[in-house]
Amino acid sequence: MALMRAASSKYRIGLLLPITAADMRAEPFSNIIKQLVEVEFIDTIVVVLNKAEEVEDYQQTVRILAPLGERAQILWTDGPRGKSLITTLVEQGFNVSKPGKGRAVWLAFGYLLADPKLKAFVLHDCDIVNYDNDMLVRLCMPMVHPSLDFDFCKAYYARCTDRMHGRVVRLLVTPLLNALISVLGSDEFLVFLNSFRYPLAGEFAVTAALARSNRIPNDWGLEVGTLAEVFRNASPKRVCQVDLGRLYEHKHQPLSLEDPQRGLMGMCSDILKSIIHTLASRGVVFSPGHFISLRSAYLRMAQDAIRQYHADALINSLTFDRHAEEQSIEAFAQQITSVGDAIYGNPSGGDSIPTWTRVLTALPDFPQQLRQIAMDDRQEYC
Repeated sequence: MALMRAASSKYRIGLLLPITAADMRAEPFSNIIKQLVEVEFIDTIVVVLNKAEEVEDYQQTVRILAPLGERAQILWTDGPRGKSLITTLVEQGFNVSKPGKGRAVWLAFGYLLADPKLKAFVLHDCDIVNYDNDMLVRLCMPMVHPSLDFDFCKAYYARCTDRMHGRVVRLLVTPLLNALISVLGSDEFLVFLNSFRYPLAGEFAVTAALARSNRIPNDWGLEVGTLAEVFRNASPKRVCQVDLGRLYEHKHQPLSLEDPQRGLMGMCSDILKSIIHTLASRGVVFSPGHFISLRSAYLRMAQDAIRQYHADALINSLTFDRHAEEQSIEAFAQQITSVGDAIYGNPSGGDSIPTWTRVLTALPDFPQQLRQIAMDDRQEYC
């Protein structure tokens, strides 16, 4: 901690916390704030409150953040001022009308970019059950230590309690990337993605310069899309991963087999679209035959993975529902077919929020406006 304080005195860090009203009221968020009170190496904290329509949501968030003092501010996207500012962007032709975590992260980047003294931004989720400050230290250290020169740091961790979690990584992303490599060959982007121990981790740190030039997906493809932008805009040798050093526990999404647009099924669809559109932007040409081969290769690799997970669970006395795992990969395989059909029906690609470089060209003072509405909301509603 002392090393972090010394390093951050010259390399100031901003922390962004996207949160919904429901997660704000949950116990993990209150614990995270209690832990952050003791953190001296974070200069600025911005909490982006979304899916929160009522003034009471905002006021309760203010009360929870009170121990952090003036360094913590709230950007209320559903408040009158937040909605007005988003309307201004839409009227200027910027694609920011879709709410969600992607837009919340993007707005937080803008808020932090208003302070040129901030050199790096760090993000973590607000539903971490077993959060402590050591996680934040590990995530920030590669960015701020003077002997290191990383532009991007991605966290990874074990997802295990009395059973294995992380189904989308275990049963979709890892076998999918291996299947794509087997079908398409060793594409540099696929190899880059496959090098991450937990590519869907919501925790990362990024330099202010890279945050300014990266595009942010506005759906559940946020994590994979962010890695695609890092691959595009940064040298791989300036990208690192850090083990948070603990079992990681947060809320779990339902699989939602009955509705492919919700839960893990919706997440699966957005991840697939993000990867396929990124490959298409690199000149990869997909035919219907590719998706047939990809589905078959994915199923074989995912089935092999389940066999290994079953053995791991048995040896380590973990609960393991092999039937449910098989159902998951069959549903994920169907999403490969559905996404292939959707891409042929709409080849223009998924929507991404524009870079802050572009926004600043049209609206140079917009980050300052974000800070102003945060101050005005605090003054009016508290």
